[in-house]
Amino acid sequence: MKTKLQTWRHVAMLVIVLAVPACVRADAVADWNAIAVQATITGARPGPTGVIDIAMVQAAIYDAVQAIEKRYEPYYVEIKAASGSPVAAAAKAAHDVLVNRFPAQANALDMTYQQYLLNDGLSESDPGIAVGAKAAAGIIALRACDGSFPNPPPPPFVGDTAIGMWRPTPPTFAPMVAPWLGNVTPFTLTRPSQFRAEPPPALTSRKYARDYNEVKALGSLNNSSRTPEQTDMAHFWNTSYPVLWNQVFRDLAALHVDNIADSARLFALADMSIADAVITAWNTKNYYVVWRPSTAIQEGNNDGNPRTIGDPSWRPLINDPAYPDYSSGANNFTGAATRALTLFFGTDHMTFSATTTNTGPTIQDTRIYHRFSDAAQDVVDARIYEGIHFRFADEVARKQGRQVTNRAFRNFFRPLDGHDDPENDEDEPDGHQDRP
Repeated sequence: MKTKLQTWRHVAMLVIVLAVPACVRADAVADWNAIAVQATITGARPGPTGVIDIAMVQAAIYDAVQAIEKRYEPYYVEIKAASGSPVAAAAKAAHDVLVNRFPAQANALDMTYQQYLLNDGLSESDPGIAVGAKAAAGIIALRACDGSFPNPPPPPFVGDTAIGMWRPTPPTFAPMVAPWLGNVTPFTLTRPSQFRAEPPPALTSRKYARDYNEVKALGSLNNSSRTPEQTDMAHFWNTSYPVLWNQVFRDLAALHVDNIADSARLFALADMSIADAVITAWNTKNYYVVWRPSTAIQEGNNDGNPRTIGDPSWRPLINDPAYPDYSSGANNFTGAATRALTLFFGTDHMTFSATTTNTGPTIQDTRIYHRFSDAAQDVVDARIYEGIHFRFADEVARKQGRQVTNRAFRNFFRPLDGHDDPENDEDEPDGHQDRP
């Protein structure tokens, strides 16, 4: 019998091979975004590291499309006198990046690509193919030494058993997933530490005790004070964030974006900001190596804070991810995603639906939101209900994700006519300075 993960990978590969029928396709940017997300699932990327692959695909598509459409400044690859079909350019750019990143999937990706051109009445002789190939080659060369998936990989990182420090947690006691991710070259930042968070609250502080007691009460597997609605929210957001949020992007693009140039800009802004936000989260995790609430509560009588009462038998609602608490990767991801949507559309007020990949324990598999910020707040709260984060780790991560996206929006993907519509209503501090 196949496991749920094996079945998911099998379905993903079938979708890649068969492609999407022409009669029900959205635009090419969204189509290839879906194929890219599925390729990262089939390729079994560890933790959230598939965001690097997706961002590369969207960067190549963006440069290929803008070279032909001439609406926005190129991200990296400038192609003079580009012509041809932007659909062909987008498909070729995405295909070439994916084959480079997932060579084991080359045959399936080739079949998808050829069928895609056929469905659109396109051929390899279209001038857009050369544009897409050039854009992909430029992005592949740019990212060739970015530090993603180092070979040989670094030794396992298991943290420290000192008070306040992260160490592997039950039930698997696994070492940190992708410890190298915090040093990957960003897409839009000057350095991985640019928006590294300020230090977390001291273990002896009132703020630490407040957040400790909150997650202890609301995040416990047993005898929790969560309401049924909070438990359902916890299970809903125990999801694949790349799958969920990229589906949101595709849904909103289908409803509100009517041209391929704007679509390419939306996906590039969102997915490249997300990649940089996740890099930022891992850089912060590696720097501070803060323990998870499960360890903290089991060691609560030893942390020097009289307001924190330990419980050696405490367990979180869901198993801890295998990396430090501070700052939250899910909230960096969601903070970047929701901020990108707000900036692109020029408003926080927009109705959209989000569907979890964790459909087993959830009562409400799809949730309707009317503000992007409401979804961001739910993720802050959900990670506490799950028992895997302190609130201070969630809130600072949301801020980091927003800061990363603000910077990307201000410095990349600018209109060639010099005009822009969405407003940016918050300051963009540069984070703290690197420490020796």
